[in-house]
Amino acid sequence: MRTELVSEPGGRDRDNEDFASVGVPASGRGGSLVVLDGVTPPRGGTGCLHSVPWYTARLGGALTELTVSLPDVPLSDVLARAIARTAGMHAETCDLSHARTPQATVVVARWSAESVEYLVLSDSALLLKSPDGTVTPVLDDRLALLPPSALVSDEVIDATLRNREGGFFTAAADPSVADLAVTGSVPRAGVRALAALTDGAGRWVEKFREGDWADCFTLIAKEGARALVDRVRELERADDAGRRVFLGRSKTHDDATVVYVEL
Repeated sequence: MRTELVSEPGGRDRDNEDFASVGVPASGRGGSLVVLDGVTPPRGGTGCLHSVPWYTARLGGALTELTVSLPDVPLSDVLARAIARTAGMHAETCDLSHARTPQATVVVARWSAESVEYLVLSDSALLLKSPDGTVTPVLDDRLALLPPSALVSDEVIDATLRNREGGFFTAAADPSVADLAVTGSVPRAGVRALAALTDGAGRWVEKFREGDWADCFTLIAKEGARALVDRVRELERADDAGRRVFLGRSKTHDDATVVYVEL
């Protein structure tokens, strides 16, 4: 098995809010990957004493441990347990009902000798490559499908769409959100390699439209995860203000994380 992991903050003056890990059981049979993209809050209170990196480190750590130590527990249940564990660490000090309590998008994949299981919640991406070269993206597209008119401000989004039916969902403090994730399983023989990306790295496809997900996977496999992040940074620096408005980017540079695994 070959693995590669790259995670880069959006700026030198900002903490990286992403989390990424690869776990391999002591038996050497199977493994898991976890990628989280912490949601940057707007200015103002979040009801929490803790930062987004504090949250993603603890949720990501719990997911890494539980995916490996509980191989027979479905990933949706694993995510629910990890959210509950993390919420318990600050429930007595923070208002976890606040719409902007620390939260994150989630990608989890776990493989065994028989299968590859996956879970995706919100706008990070998982790419699966089959032995015949076909690349299948696993996406939670609820946020992408919302009309721009519904996304007029953070206040409107938080009041009407964030972690609400008809809107989109992230992992925050409510374990029941795990049942709303995109989940599935495919035979291990049907997956040759996989890649997980936060949307900061996925900009190569979704914002700059340099290629489709299959092209993106090919770039990672041939040139490495670092090459994709470097390409995104080059595109961001070259981008002009008019195109930024057209593409709807709220940050010039975003945290960018890529995990690549060859099985």
